[in-house]
Amino acid sequence: MSSLDESLTTKSEWRRALLQARRNVAEGARSSEATALQEALLRWLDGQQVRTVTAYVPVGGEPGTPGTLDALRDAGLRVLLPVVVRDGPLEWAEFTGPDSLRPAGFGLLEPAGERLGPAAIGEADALLVPALGVDHRGVRLGRGAGHYDRSLPLAAPDAPRIGVVRDEEFVAELPGEPHDVRMTGVLTPGRGIVALPM
Repeated sequence: MSSLDESLTTKSEWRRALLQARRNVAEGARSSEATALQEALLRWLDGQQVRTVTAYVPVGGEPGTPGTLDALRDAGLRVLLPVVVRDGPLEWAEFTGPDSLRPAGFGLLEPAGERLGPAAIGEADALLVPALGVDHRGVRLGRGAGHYDRSLPLAAPDAPRIGVVRDEEFVAELPGEPHDVRMTGVLTPGRGIVALPM
């Protein structure tokens, strides 16, 4: 259950509160949460027919660790990472190891390999989506740039869309809009993967 003030009504209010709460998380808690997220994800994937997964390199207090990318590859999965291209949908490139990452805009790390274009998200059997918050209906709150909003409609319709958040960031209700692409699951350190809506 979230300890956040769930009386917040606008996306900007929620973003401020969620980002502030992330800044207050101790490093030891981040590390133990990252371990729990990775273990829960690998357990879930073990029962799925997944060959290709989209993921991301966590930055700025985002839950998770870059080591999860290596764990996904070690499990035999092809891992696609996002490449931000101005205001368009995300492009994608394959993660081939830590040495394949380079600094990019917005403080991100991106794969340096061949860009596969925006449509490559459609090759993924499951999508791990960064989020500031996810609610019980599957509404995802991102940072507001809209990159995933423009990209998720290009994904395979039956590919699970899993928002990755801290336990406190999984809340009853976030402000959403009809055009929002809903998550079909959420991954938290304490609950593992929960199917949505619930």
